[in-house]
Amino acid sequence: MSIFDPLKGFGVTFSTMFKKVVTEEYPEDFPGTAPRYHGRHQLNRHPDGLEKCVGCELCAWACPADAIFVEGGDNTDDERYSPGERYGADYQINYLRCIGCGLCIEACPTRSLTMLNDFELADDDRQRLIYTKEQLLAPLLPGMEQPPHPMRLGETEQDYYVKGPELAREPLAGSSHQHSSQGAVQEEVK
Repeated sequence: MSIFDPLKGFGVTFSTMFKKVVTEEYPEDFPGTAPRYHGRHQLNRHPDGLEKCVGCELCAWACPADAIFVEGGDNTDDERYSPGERYGADYQINYLRCIGCGLCIEACPTRSLTMLNDFELADDDRQRLIYTKEQLLAPLLPGMEQPPHPMRLGETEQDYYVKGPELAREPLAGSSHQHSSQGAVQEEVK
């Protein structure tokens, strides 16, 4: 060790005094996150306001940290929360356990679950870090109706999906089959 070694160290320290500061003034001057950053989860909606979640629980099965709890419920003719037979009646994500891996997003068959750029999830209360369905649902946009939706545009559940009983009972264009009044399929006679 020579007598000049401490001077070399002080030289490095002294030279950094004239460099630009790297510190960001967060949260006053927030630069933003990367466009593909994965943060908080969101349950998406269809354009008419119905929930995309069908309560299949595949996201909970895929979660390696066991951070997701889903309990499915059945839609009725009077109350429709999703277009399918079922919906996510109870949906919770425990952010104390979530590791942000995104396996739940890949497992979702309806693309109901996505991740936002929101990353400010820190809290001093453990109970507030368990997000419920109401906190996770995407907000209603203009033109959307708050679920549950009543049955409309027809008398049966099938009519609800095809925009009316007239379209449900018409044969498909280019089809060689036609429906009789009893509902049986008969070959078209040429």
